[in-house]
Amino acid sequence: MHPRRTSARVLGWLLLGGVLHAPALGCGGPSSSAAHSATSAPAPSASPALVAAPAPGDTLPEAPRDPREPALAEAASYLLTQQHVLRRPIDDTLSKEAFSKLIEHLDGGKVLLLEEHVNALAAYATAMDDQLAAGNLLLGRKAVALATQRRKLVADTIADILSKPLDLTNAEETETDPEKRKFARNEAELRDRWRQTLELSLLERCKEMDDLLAAQAKDPKPLDERAKSALAKIPATPQARRELAQKELAVRYAARFTRLGKVAPLEPAELFLNALVAAYDPHTQYLMPSEKANFDVALSGKLEGIGAALREQDHYIVVEELVPGGASWQQGKLQAGDVILTVAQEGKEPVDVVDMPIDEVVRMIRGPKGTVVALTVKKLDGRVETIAIQRDVVNIEATYARGAVLELGKGGGGKASAEAGYVYLPGFYGEVGRPRPGERNATSDVRALLASFEKKRLGRVVLDLRGNGGGLLNHARDISGLFIDRGPVVQTRDAAGAIEVLSDEAPGVAFSGEVVVMVDRFSASASEILAGALQDYQRAVVVGTGPTHGKGSVQAVLDLDRLARTPGPDPLGVFKLTIEQYFRVAGPSVQLLGVTPDVLLPDPAAHIESGERTLFHAIPASTIAPARFTPVAHGWVLPTIVEQSRGRVGQEARFTKVAEAGRLLTAMREDTREPLEEKAWRARQEKRKATLDAVDPKLTEGKPLLEVEPVVDPAVPAATAADPKVKKQIDDWRNGLARDPWVAEALHVLDDMSKKR
Repeated sequence: MHPRRTSARVLGWLLLGGVLHAPALGCGGPSSSAAHSATSAPAPSASPALVAAPAPGDTLPEAPRDPREPALAEAASYLLTQQHVLRRPIDDTLSKEAFSKLIEHLDGGKVLLLEEHVNALAAYATAMDDQLAAGNLLLGRKAVALATQRRKLVADTIADILSKPLDLTNAEETETDPEKRKFARNEAELRDRWRQTLELSLLERCKEMDDLLAAQAKDPKPLDERAKSALAKIPATPQARRELAQKELAVRYAARFTRLGKVAPLEPAELFLNALVAAYDPHTQYLMPSEKANFDVALSGKLEGIGAALREQDHYIVVEELVPGGASWQQGKLQAGDVILTVAQEGKEPVDVVDMPIDEVVRMIRGPKGTVVALTVKKLDGRVETIAIQRDVVNIEATYARGAVLELGKGGGGKASAEAGYVYLPGFYGEVGRPRPGERNATSDVRALLASFEKKRLGRVVLDLRGNGGGLLNHARDISGLFIDRGPVVQTRDAAGAIEVLSDEAPGVAFSGEVVVMVDRFSASASEILAGALQDYQRAVVVGTGPTHGKGSVQAVLDLDRLARTPGPDPLGVFKLTIEQYFRVAGPSVQLLGVTPDVLLPDPAAHIESGERTLFHAIPASTIAPARFTPVAHGWVLPTIVEQSRGRVGQEARFTKVAEAGRLLTAMREDTREPLEEKAWRARQEKRKATLDAVDPKLTEGKPLLEVEPVVDPAVPAATAADPKVKKQIDDWRNGLARDPWVAEALHVLDDMSKKR
């Protein structure tokens, strides 16, 4: 294996699809010299007094300057100009582009600032490069201070509007798409915009209560305690429901603005830096120290805590659900619906968490396995109780591979010639660095499922990568190697133009039968590497609803404390930096283009604007020379398979309705003006519902298309597997899979691949 050439590689972990990634070829190479090179970047020469001074006539407020700003600025300047794949200079042109992004980050909805505020901030539109060089991120501090000041004023405006009954009889409309609006010219115009926003929210909440009552009247099935509590609070008359909804809005917005008013010390720097890096590409990002833990959870599929999902509700943090098998679930005292009032670490005083941002509450509750956290909670019946919970490792099962044995049922057009294995892979997960015994990772889990299929003598597999946003690069390579016997999997090119080939070096394969890979527009990054490699090798037929996301770049997540000349007492956070582009072994880039399926099916998400091509400053597509590889011999004829699938899809009523629904939803997406007169608004909602109901494919109803036998996951403890909630989750998954026409068509494609020519 060859060491990585880019010095950033030895300072961090490769990132694909928004998740931390371990270097695919290890951290070999001259790590000490690379680290020295990174930490000895030339000091900024510009004078802070000259380039970071307030603009003439500037009366904007200014947030306190965090002492970490110079170190953050120096690290960002070095990484962007020396390590980013584009190596774009930081100048006035880039500063102008970054400024527009800063305004979008600050007030994308155009409901906070006035036109005059944007113009005042625009005095610094070409100064962001100079402020970065000076290590003084003045614009970030000005912008955050202004936003904080404006939030207080807007919160008062909202409270005043909601102190009187809203009028839902005026024949007017409101524009709901911020991109079609301009910033308000004065306070009166902004107040009117908020009045319309609140009236629309009131209409939506009243209809939500009406729908709940109607659903309960139609199907009075037994409800759990939370549902009973929610229904019991709904008044009997429309007028009372409107009054309640308006009071709820007042509480909700007061709580929201209270939370938004609490500014973290590094928030100005984060706003400044993330606006700046957005002008490079959509995937480079600065992350404050508090956000690092979320990367670890997404990467490994597990965390250390109490095993409870939380949500914000007005001024409070509420337990949404318990994770089966987690510490809270095993203890049995904490329940869904409990309102958390205080959090106390072992041996310390409790901290009041009312009006505290949910991320901060989560940070306080998480902690190392074996430690204790005490929560004071208010129960649904009004009792207040303090619950001490010993933290433990919580495995998030939804992040792990899942398998089943499938067979086409009679509803799917007759029995298939044989059963098929099915692997659903939501991400490429695992531990960063050397794996510890017993730790789960994507490659091992997929290998185990393939081994179970081989044991059952199943000669066909569907590998479902729909919705898979990426993960660890080395697992994209290793899972490709389960289907091919050695050879290149992906190529990378860095900022200097150096090309490397990442290969599967393991001899043999874990599965030798026919393979269909399923993708959709949300399959991205590492999943595109896997799908593209198997397609280039002609090892699989790719079936999907259109080109995949099109993310063809590689990120490194870099610890900024290791880059700093003189690390201070407070952590700096991390930088997610795009350092390379990757290419398929056949030569084309995945960037912007994605992986185009061999067999195209109707897209249920056709109305959603997504994909790399829709993102601000996406890196252009390109092509390099193909790597040397040998396609896998096979007996199927792709044009015949495509033709046969097209014939079946054309006769499938569900697919016809999916296509019709996509066209309707696209048209509705463009119609962004909403009436605010109650009768007109409800009539519009009913018309839309009736139109969509007419083309609803009703995928969850009707006779199953597939017979599904889930594969038992040996990593799930028996007590967890026996939990009614877990059983219901498995049943719901089985029932959804059994009625999935896209998977059914994948099995038909496997049938066509298996036929003798």
